[in-house]
Amino acid sequence: MNIILLSGGSGKRLWPLSNETRSKQFLSLLTDAGGARESMVQRVYRQIQESGIDARIVIATSAGQLDPIRRQLGEGVEVVTEPERRDTFPAISLAAAYLFSEEGCGWDEPVVVMPVDPYTELSYFQAAVRMEQFVREGVSDIVLMGIAPTYAAEKYGYILPRKGCGGPCLRVERFVEKPDAQYAHQLIQDGALWNAGVFAFRLGYVLDRLAQQFGSADFETVRSRYGSLEKTSFDYAVVEKASRVAMVPFDGLWKDLGTWNTLAEEIDEDVGHVVRGEGTEDTQIVNELGIPLIALGVKDLVIAASPDGILVASKDASSYMKPYVEKVSQRPMYEERRWGYYKVLDYDSFGNGCRSLTKRLFVAAGKKISYQSHAHRDEIWTIVEGTGTLLLDGHTRNVKRGDVAYITAGMKHALCAVSDLHLVEVQLGGELAETDIVRYAMDWQ
Repeated sequence: MNIILLSGGSGKRLWPLSNETRSKQFLSLLTDAGGARESMVQRVYRQIQESGIDARIVIATSAGQLDPIRRQLGEGVEVVTEPERRDTFPAISLAAAYLFSEEGCGWDEPVVVMPVDPYTELSYFQAAVRMEQFVREGVSDIVLMGIAPTYAAEKYGYILPRKGCGGPCLRVERFVEKPDAQYAHQLIQDGALWNAGVFAFRLGYVLDRLAQQFGSADFETVRSRYGSLEKTSFDYAVVEKASRVAMVPFDGLWKDLGTWNTLAEEIDEDVGHVVRGEGTEDTQIVNELGIPLIALGVKDLVIAASPDGILVASKDASSYMKPYVEKVSQRPMYEERRWGYYKVLDYDSFGNGCRSLTKRLFVAAGKKISYQSHAHRDEIWTIVEGTGTLLLDGHTRNVKRGDVAYITAGMKHALCAVSDLHLVEVQLGGELAETDIVRYAMDWQ
């Protein structure tokens, strides 16, 4: 079975934990059966494996999400990155071309596309297996998953089956995108199901379109001309224009944990340094700061604190925070990388045009920061804990707690952690941006 997992979005509704580089699917707030914290993408990836499905899994995502995916799922997971951010139709097309030309999948092989972030159960993935089976049997060109609605939601699309249609696979009559509550209630009365964003189709159904547009469905061809693909959703570009569409109903556990009020239902205990006082009830608290958070006598709140900011909101109001977050303009203060993570501790500017930025970095044992240089800033690295190997302009030396490295603009540098390595980085310069970086190829000996 071929599965394309879609990983996208910035998750602004889960600010301040999510930001432009740290999407909601990477927040380690859920709890697995053993009591360990896990993220949405880790949960879905684990569930696919636990469901017993023999699947080739490819994750389609943006380049900015590659590092957190590798960090959370390991180096062995297959990832296809977009050359530029677009929408689900281009992303699925690129992943389909990858399966064809890089993995050797045939045009007649079915593929199932699903998001990485639903909160669901193992029977959800068995429903996806049935979808693939119906495509393989030629029941329909495209098979969708329809979720049994639990209320008249305005934030989901609806799939309306044909009247009088029954059985495990229903013919689709039409689609309705995000109706108001009154219309949604009527749709549910008429048998409509939520659109889960899960699709099954033969690979050639998409490859044919690519071949018509580019003259080839080869991965490198599609990737090199990615910007010319229509920037639109797969639903609009393909599904809603298809003549033979069917749907497999699913009535098990399914939640979209895209807002704080829904995510709070699955956070079973406080996260971080939290002191909960008397009278604090029905309140979920997440504290990623290195300072204590005390909550006294509050009810029905979501409280979240991270380097990006602090949120205090009633659970009901937390669903409507996106326009307020869009007014906040600052660089991400926390970011996960393949080698570990960093937190911004301080940012300041001075009258002479000079700026300073102080970060705390963690580099996991055996991981490496790439060989790189910066054009517009100097850096000072202070090793706080751990051991590693530092490379400066071709010269290596061992570093340990208390060691300091001065890296001037233009100097090539890299770092390999022998044990878990903690360091403080101070950047100095007139322009301090993550884009000020040039990487060089090198092999650690």
